[in-house]
Amino acid sequence: MRHKRSIPNRSFRVADQIQRDVSELIRELKDPRIGMVTINAVEVSPDYAHAKVYFSVLVGDPQQCEEGLNEAAGFLRNGLFKRLQIHTVPTLHFVFDRTTERAADLNALIARANAERAKD
Repeated sequence: MRHKRSIPNRSFRVADQIQRDVSELIRELKDPRIGMVTINAVEVSPDYAHAKVYFSVLVGDPQQCEEGLNEAAGFLRNGLFKRLQIHTVPTLHFVFDRTTERAADLNALIARANAERAKD
């Protein structure tokens, strides 16, 4: 039983470390398509073969940024090989995270509704 419990914890630790390391490694990229990127979350597959890296962009075009990051995924993965102490370093797949975008839209809607209510 103990063994099963440690696996999800290890997966979270690996995902957390990948998130931190990728955030640092991205700063070394010279691709103009990659703007000010924040790594929001990392999901690692159970076999550690793949990692989905969710990001948001403060400045820049999300679609172009996603293309640039996915083209740089091999370089970033090589950087992880040097940093991570695990047998298998996952293939990285970058996905634009619309969560922050949706949160901003919701906040705007709430502000508008409150302004309408204040008029009445």
